[in-house]
Amino acid sequence: MGNGDKAPKIRILLVDDEEGFVTILAKRMSRRNFEVTTSGSGAEAIKILRHKDFDVALLDYKMEGLDGVEVLKIFKMMAPELPVIILTGHGGQEAAAEGQKYGAADYIRKPHDFEELIQKIQLTLKKV
Repeated sequence: MGNGDKAPKIRILLVDDEEGFVTILAKRMSRRNFEVTTSGSGAEAIKILRHKDFDVALLDYKMEGLDGVEVLKIFKMMAPELPVIILTGHGGQEAAAEGQKYGAADYIRKPHDFEELIQKIQLTLKKV
């Protein structure tokens, strides 16, 4: 077998235009056996998704250019089975409702509790 009992890494696509937030979150998640691919824009994330498979996507609701809901709609056409969690610091309830209307699996407010985010990812993956 070779790799022992080590579970395969959960592959995450993290999409957010706040560079500092993305860098810190990606580092923290990498330490937890997540394989994180980051994107600073919706357009870039769509290009990445064309060439790579992911287990879950974390998608910022408010971004320059394509916003989270527009990106979510495109993700759902490209990879309907991909669970998407919306990250929102803006109008949490309306973002959640709009995101879930277009197929988001869940949402979490920013700033978030890191452990809560990890739990949401794990719960989302169990539902799939």
